Amino acid sequence: MELQKFYYDNKIVKQFAYATMLWGIVGMLVGLVIALQLAFPIFNFDFQYTTFGRVRPVHTNAIIFAFVGNAIFTGVYYSMQRLLKTRMYSDLLSKIHFWGWQLIIVLAAVTLLAGYTMSKEYAELEWPIDILIAIIWVVFGINMIGTMIVRREQHIYVAIWFYLASFLAVAILHIGNSIEIPVSFLKSYPVYAGVQDALVQWWYGHNAVAFFLTTPFLGLMYYFLPKAANRPVYSYKLSILHFWALIFIYMWAGPHHLLYQALPDWAQALGTTFSIMLIAPSWGGMMNGLLTLRGAWDKVRDSAILKFMVVAVTAYGMATFEGPMLSLKNVNALSHFTDWTIAHVHIGGMGWNGFLTFGMLYWLLPKIFNTKLFSQKLANAHFWIATLGMLMYSVPLYWAGFTQTLMWKEFNADGFLAYPNFLSTVTQILPMYMTRVVGGIFYFTGAILMVYNLIKTVNSGNIINNEEVEAPARAVLQASKLDGESTHRWLERKPVRFAVLTLIAVVIGGAIEIIPVIVVKSNIPSIQSVQPYTPLELEGRDIYVREGCYTCHSQMVRPFRSETERYGDYSKEGEFVYDHPFQWGSKRTGPDLARSGVVTGKMYKSATWHYNHFMDPRSMSPESIMPKYPWFAKQTLDISSLKRKIEVMQSLGVPYPEGYAEKAEAELIAQAEKIAAELKASGIEIAADKEMIAVIAYLHRLGKDISTAEVNP
Repeated sequence: MELQKFYYDNKIVKQFAYATMLWGIVGMLVGLVIALQLAFPIFNFDFQYTTFGRVRPVHTNAIIFAFVGNAIFTGVYYSMQRLLKTRMYSDLLSKIHFWGWQLIIVLAAVTLLAGYTMSKEYAELEWPIDILIAIIWVVFGINMIGTMIVRREQHIYVAIWFYLASFLAVAILHIGNSIEIPVSFLKSYPVYAGVQDALVQWWYGHNAVAFFLTTPFLGLMYYFLPKAANRPVYSYKLSILHFWALIFIYMWAGPHHLLYQALPDWAQALGTTFSIMLIAPSWGGMMNGLLTLRGAWDKVRDSAILKFMVVAVTAYGMATFEGPMLSLKNVNALSHFTDWTIAHVHIGGMGWNGFLTFGMLYWLLPKIFNTKLFSQKLANAHFWIATLGMLMYSVPLYWAGFTQTLMWKEFNADGFLAYPNFLSTVTQILPMYMTRVVGGIFYFTGAILMVYNLIKTVNSGNIINNEEVEAPARAVLQASKLDGESTHRWLERKPVRFAVLTLIAVVIGGAIEIIPVIVVKSNIPSIQSVQPYTPLELEGRDIYVREGCYTCHSQMVRPFRSETERYGDYSKEGEFVYDHPFQWGSKRTGPDLARSGVVTGKMYKSATWHYNHFMDPRSMSPESIMPKYPWFAKQTLDISSLKRKIEVMQSLGVPYPEGYAEKAEAELIAQAEKIAAELKASGIEIAADKEMIAVIAYLHRLGKDISTAEVNP
């Protein structure tokens, strides 16, 4: 048999591994900062660029796309070359991918802190960066698929199935959710509004968890866990069932993020049904991973690497049990908008993604540097410190979530809310927030130990950037099935057919749920009284988005007595038709604002109250943990793009009259002067052209249109 000599590219693996460690430390440090901000508001630093609303999306993007993203690419570039017995298709594409991805991360951090955001969770980045992400992702895909084409190994191993599905699904999700019309270089509006925008966003948001935080890591599990344990995968047949069932079912589950909200019931029902079904393939994958270690449990006791991997797979099982459970409507009624969801997410992020990444790095770097891990004791210390940190972080948040929902829903013997003041539920959970900080410090300390351990490991070895290997030449592939060959084994020799079937599996669910809501107008009943935002309100809304207010405040009153008693009438589909983007939120650290403009309502506050609250929240509510926003009173409202904003809104179907863009500035000034006069009458001198005026105008608009609403089917 002819042997061919070729070289694995270890340099690209090393670069992505270094980036993983760097951005992991940065992302965790930023996470620690926002945990401190919730427990101790002083850590907002009274500075415009360091408030919780601006820093929180930096943390989520840094962990998801910088830390976890680079970890994925580290594992993919290492394992694909060895599984396919070939070098990556193009060194140039590998370099473009690496440096392009790091550029995206830096641009994301800078723009998010500067307030340039779409406010859509995990998809906050503005349109130029979205385009760059699409380009770099395609570069990665070409490199990956090209490697599959020039492979020497006939059959494509299970890990690569998951890599391929991740590439295809993320491309569809990113492009589908990022269709927007630019207003300026770093400002745009999404083409979807209200219910449509919410459905598309959570189709993306849920499946970003599925196809960026889950499926590629399952590929890493299927490669690195057997390698670390030196044992074959437990069941090939189970891996087939796991793969196809998972990628088909996942795409249907997005609507479970919108239960009891202004979404058609049939979409909610589909999301719930498929979410419950998800437990079967998810636990099938977990069992396949854990049972791979059968007969190797003595190794687990002695190996920090295997301990990390075992806990990672266990955390995956826990999170994928809890996810379907939280999709049950009676459970979701309790959990949604609370810290319960935050705890759930961090079990997945810290346990599944974090621990598997730690185990992979501990195993991989000594391999490519041809040395041994510097200290097994330090690695074991990291494991126990990180495990304790994860528990100290998540358990208090579960407790906080249970406390929040029980207090929000409690009525006294006279039939009134037992805790009508939302702030009383916040102060009750502050000890849990403080304990979370301690857990975060432990987890971060463990990561620091890992970086030190791996730096010492790297310094003790020498990397061979181009590792010389030999493998048999690629055999001539048969077009038809071979005798005794199963259909799936045949398919594993046909990457194009495999990719097409994978694409079909991931597209079906999203298409069936999204297209009817976008195309069939009657799915979103209109409300005659709902009118477009005035120019001043539109500018105020953009400031609200810029400051990340959606990270703490929802704008969605669910049809529960506890919520309608606290906030006012429940939300309807038709009241959001001009919201580009939607602002329903996913967490209530502060009260819901959907009815804050209803003058006769429970949430209405005067312009004077809002002014004082923004200048110093604790002057109005002594125990508030909200940051100060004094710059609202100092910064002049920038209306240079107002005309373009109105024109873009008109192109999106918002019914401003023809020629309204030319009149918008005059109308804005007139409304601003009225609010400034109201403040002056209460003793507050502020110019009508300040940002404060616009934000107050926006808050005074919320819910106002539907106080005398008529719904038209």
